[in-house]
Amino acid sequence: MIISTRSFRGMPKWIIALGLLVFIFVSAPAAEVEEEHAATHHEEEFNPGTMIVDHVVDAHEWHILTWGHTHVSVPLPVILYHDGNLDVFLSSKFHHGHETYHGYKLELEGENKGKIVVEATGEKPLDFSITKNVFAMFISMILISIIFISIGKRYSKRKNEAPKGLQSLLEPLIIFIRDDVAKASIGEKKYEKYLPFLLTLFFFIFFNNLLGLIPIFPGGANLTGNIAITGVMAVFTFIITTVSGNKNYWVHIVNTPGVPWWLKIPVPLMPIVELMGVFTKPFVLMVRLFANITAGHIIVLGFMSLIFIFGNMQPAIGYGVSVVSIAFAVFMSLLELLVAFIQAYVFTLLSALYFGMATEEHH
Repeated sequence: MIISTRSFRGMPKWIIALGLLVFIFVSAPAAEVEEEHAATHHEEEFNPGTMIVDHVVDAHEWHILTWGHTHVSVPLPVILYHDGNLDVFLSSKFHHGHETYHGYKLELEGENKGKIVVEATGEKPLDFSITKNVFAMFISMILISIIFISIGKRYSKRKNEAPKGLQSLLEPLIIFIRDDVAKASIGEKKYEKYLPFLLTLFFFIFFNNLLGLIPIFPGGANLTGNIAITGVMAVFTFIITTVSGNKNYWVHIVNTPGVPWWLKIPVPLMPIVELMGVFTKPFVLMVRLFANITAGHIIVLGFMSLIFIFGNMQPAIGYGVSVVSIAFAVFMSLLELLVAFIQAYVFTLLSALYFGMATEEHH
């Protein structure tokens, strides 16, 4: 197939790059289409719990479509290190019915469900695989980088001119984070030092929340609903807060002003409570984002599950319930658009407040 470069003239570079990335992975020879024959695999009853968990947790493949006995997915690279050996292969090597390859086994049930273990011993190798969430993170990182690099270049070329295109769409959000979050929480003298991190934090969470609402590839990954991802962002906030803390910040923790002396001596109750707060603040950041995003996905999937639950009882009831379920699912999806912004804003605002408390001068 020959594609003329004239076809792409006038098209934003980020759209071209993202389209090529998706095209390469979808059209790769390793793209997996499996036919499960009814003769060898009995029909299993629909299990809503299993379906919801499988869609929410991470995976070694990117599920596209299941139609009858046909399973369509994009296999992802599996990178394992065990006993001095590095094994690299695609997840399509693990097929339904014989989930073993090269001495490794993909567990389909139990506490290690979805994990790869050594077949002979059952121990877990070091797993550096490009899973669904990792690949989704790469897509969002490339997308965000291309968007903001292009916007930055446009600002440098069009100084003191009215914004256009994506620039005009994202500028209000950038100004909002700068003025109403960074400046208001940290102060005009010190906010610029933390603004790049706060902007990165906000747009990373916001973009991935939106991508998670798209039900088809390259969307649908529960990235911000993965506690490892939210945990890493919370750790960055914790490190920056701790490193930025001035003398006044640590004095308030060790020797809190206005607290009776008998709460400090002989048992330093208040210093212990304040010190615990240093660790609970990022912990709350991590859990809040993880729980809210995951709960939204579970609710939508729960409404869709009702169709199949009632359909198994009586097809006519399933068709009737489908109208209500889809209506509620659409309503929840629209509500999650608002939640996508609110959760990004809350995470960024609380991080800015922590930075402001750490750098606040003594009055």
